[in-house]
Amino acid sequence: MSKVKLFLTLVAVVIVGCSWAQKDGELDIYLCIGQSNMAGRGYLEPQYMDTLENVYLFNDSNCFEEAVNPLNRYSSIRKEISMQRVGIGYSFAKAVAREGGRRVGLVVNARGGSSIESWLSGSKDSLLEESLVRVKEAMRHGELRGIIWHQGEANSRYPDSYAAKLKELVSTLRRELNAPEIPFIFGEISRWNWTKNDAGTEPFNVVLNNASKEITNSYCVSSSGLTPLIDETDPHFCAASQEVFGERYARVMLDILAEKREELPE
Repeated sequence: MSKVKLFLTLVAVVIVGCSWAQKDGELDIYLCIGQSNMAGRGYLEPQYMDTLENVYLFNDSNCFEEAVNPLNRYSSIRKEISMQRVGIGYSFAKAVAREGGRRVGLVVNARGGSSIESWLSGSKDSLLEESLVRVKEAMRHGELRGIIWHQGEANSRYPDSYAAKLKELVSTLRRELNAPEIPFIFGEISRWNWTKNDAGTEPFNVVLNNASKEITNSYCVSSSGLTPLIDETDPHFCAASQEVFGERYARVMLDILAEKREELPE
């Protein structure tokens, strides 16, 4: 095959791969960012390897494809692929698509071990900037409906300074995405004490819950009853708990969508 024919074939594949978004209607897009529990550390057992119905994943060719775990596979800031497993986005997207009756597009761009400082504008790690590039490209295929965030393990020893930084991050995201009212949903870190502090994770979770009252259109999801991946020295949620946690995030988002529908004029 000549180079010209090969080039045209590749172009055709990309066009066909992306064209479904225009053909079948726009997607409801969600940006999923944070550290390892958002990237996913739950074990990839067979029950979590299904193709998600009416859920699509933004890939590294700037197209959406049918979503299959691991959802953080195309993150432009991730660690090695073997570390990407079951995260919050999996059950979140399943529930929102199923109960919301809309086609969901996920932009998953998480980085394990990242601190909130690495997510602030101008950080040398450029995690925010990388994520903005991807979600802005994805928004050509639909409308951004929400941002889901899970991060804090890396900052849990310093709860007092976290809220101001989270507020700064949310403000930057909304400004850069021209979405001043976009819902921002985040979750508590695990409740068992994997830290070396006597107080454990409770002071940090108190800060998170208070932050949801200070940041407009933000919501904090409880991690009550969730269990660890390995043992209580591990800050990661097991796959079954990731599934429950994602469903809790979804319930918040579904309630927001329902409220918005009620506000529409008849």
